[in-house]
Amino acid sequence: MRLKTLLLALVSINLLPLNLLAAADLSEQINKDYHYLDKLYKHLHQTPEISFQEKETAKKIGDELEKLGFDVTRDFGGHGVVGVYQNGDGPTIMIRTDLDALPVRETTGLDYASKKTMKDREGKTTFTMHACGHDIHMTVFTGTARRLIDNKQNWSGTLVMIGQPAEERSGGAKAMLAEGLFEKFPRPDYNLAIHVSADLEAGTIGAVSGFAMANVDSVDIIVKGEGGHGAYPHNTKDPIVLSAQIINSLQTIVSRETSPLEPAVVTVGSIHGGSQHNIISNEVKMQLTLRSYSTEVRKNIISAIRRMTKNLALAAGLPENKIPEVNVLDESTPAAYNNPKLTENVVQRFIELFGENKIFTLKPEMVGEDFGRYGQVEPKIPSLMFRLGTVESSKFERAKTGTERLPTLHSSDFAPDPEPTIKTGVKAMASAALLLLNKQ
Repeated sequence: MRLKTLLLALVSINLLPLNLLAAADLSEQINKDYHYLDKLYKHLHQTPEISFQEKETAKKIGDELEKLGFDVTRDFGGHGVVGVYQNGDGPTIMIRTDLDALPVRETTGLDYASKKTMKDREGKTTFTMHACGHDIHMTVFTGTARRLIDNKQNWSGTLVMIGQPAEERSGGAKAMLAEGLFEKFPRPDYNLAIHVSADLEAGTIGAVSGFAMANVDSVDIIVKGEGGHGAYPHNTKDPIVLSAQIINSLQTIVSRETSPLEPAVVTVGSIHGGSQHNIISNEVKMQLTLRSYSTEVRKNIISAIRRMTKNLALAAGLPENKIPEVNVLDESTPAAYNNPKLTENVVQRFIELFGENKIFTLKPEMVGEDFGRYGQVEPKIPSLMFRLGTVESSKFERAKTGTERLPTLHSSDFAPDPEPTIKTGVKAMASAALLLLNKQ
């Protein structure tokens, strides 16, 4: 009887696909490697560097890849890092992490909290913090590389692993692509990335099929006028009144000029004009954020802003040379689109590995992420960014009952539960890569 049971067990194991068999062993490997990853995570958490200044962070990530045998290129597209590992014939997979932190003073009270300060691009001293989880991203990225190299007998193809600077300023992906990321290195067949979630329990994963994050545009508007004394408004062209009319009109772009079935946001986040109670100023400055998914909706929103500001200024009696200036800044981010077929296949693997109760279908969001740029390069590359839960279990349960507030991303008290978050992230990303690099 015991012999029959043993034979049945052996047959069952042999029926498993090779890449799933390799993935089944990942948990033990990750547990053994966790001390190394925990040390790396706490180092990265304590040494955050803001966008465009990620010099030491990039060096650390480049060194980690180099130790594993990757061919590493540094200072690519700013402080970007590109590691290439060729392991026979097969598809090319790109795995991306972001490197930068935020100008935030940490208030978590952790014994490894960041106390680091830096000078920003304007020369102002600021505290820095990984308040958006990029330290988790880098640790999972490194752990994934370590698992894939240790299991290279189970896959065939090429790994391109990139450390991207300046995600928070939406400049890093654009700079790396402009420098020739897909021309100077193997062009991916698939792009993969993670992003932490501040409202999913640690040990869980979320994914969106199709549009996951929005086009993001920053727009500056300078509304011009003809200033004067506040007691003689009839002798002026008041830019503050004109700005109020513009702001009201902008609200109709979404409500009356965009299909109700098309997500869109127009938010005026900042308005500054005037200097004193009794002075009508010469100009008002406004800052807007625009959100959309489709390219057509994005173009229509920007066109409507230009049309409305111009015509309202003319209606106020301003000459052509005092039409408001509308400037769409370079720090724009295209929508992040998760390829439905790729998402379906990877999510199915996650369900097999973690169980259906650990995998969640999420709704699209109107936040931005410049990972979307990599999938937009023609011919378009199937891409997937999945979300990684970070919330410690007891906090998550208290939040469900309304007895505890969960810190959001970018807040000074955002503190992931490291061990289950990192272990889940490494297992998920390594398994996704093994699925796509399956050695037949």
